[in-house]
Amino acid sequence: MTGLKFEAAGVVGAGMMAALFATTRSTRIGQEHYLRYRRDGTPVIFVFWHGQLLPLVHYHRNEGIVVLVSEHADGEYLTRVTERHGFGAVRGSSTRGATKGLKGLVRAARAGRDLGLTPDGPRGPAGEFKPGALAVAQMTGLPIIPLAAGSSSGWRFDSWDRFLVPKPFARIALAYGEPVMVPHAATREDLSDLAKRLSRRLDTLTQEAAAAVGA
Repeated sequence: MTGLKFEAAGVVGAGMMAALFATTRSTRIGQEHYLRYRRDGTPVIFVFWHGQLLPLVHYHRNEGIVVLVSEHADGEYLTRVTERHGFGAVRGSSTRGATKGLKGLVRAARAGRDLGLTPDGPRGPAGEFKPGALAVAQMTGLPIIPLAAGSSSGWRFDSWDRFLVPKPFARIALAYGEPVMVPHAATREDLSDLAKRLSRRLDTLTQEAAAAVGA
C-alpha cells in the first residue's frame, strides 16, 4: 500500500503542477551560460536554493537532469513527482547516505547527465551552501551553473526554506549565472571560499529574477 500511496501522490502532484504552470509565463536571463555546454555535449551541475525548486522542476522538465533527493520519507514523494517530469533521481543526503548519493551523482555525470542540486537542502539551514555540489564538481571537472527563480506573485510555505509556489497567471523569471569551475587540487579553504562566492551569487541571481518580474 505504501508504494501505491507514493505513486498516487506523484500522479496528483504532477497533475496539479501541470495545471498551475499552464497559466504562467516565463522569461530566462543568462541561459547562454549553460546552453553552450549543451551544444558541446558537456554536462553541467545546476545549483539553486531549495525553496525555488518547484518552478525550476517545471521549466527544466524532460531534460534528463539527475537530482539528489533525501532518503527520508518525504523524499519519496519528491522522487515520484520529479520522475514524472523527466528527471532522474539519486537518493542520499548531506548526512546519512551522503557517500552513496555523491557516488550516484558522479556516475550520472560521467554518463553525460546534467545534475541539479540544492546546496542548502534537504533540511537547511536556508541559504547555507553545503559542500556536496563542490565535491561532485571537483571529482568530475564539470562546471557549476548557479540558477535562481523569481515569481511576480506566489505563496510561501511556513517552512525552513520558505518554499515558493507561484500563483496562477504569475510571471516567472529564471536567472542563470556564469559557470564556476572547481579545480581538482582545490583545498578545503578554497572550497570554503567557493561556497561563499556561490552563495552570494545565488542571492544576487534571486534578486535579479525577482526584479525581472517586478516582485
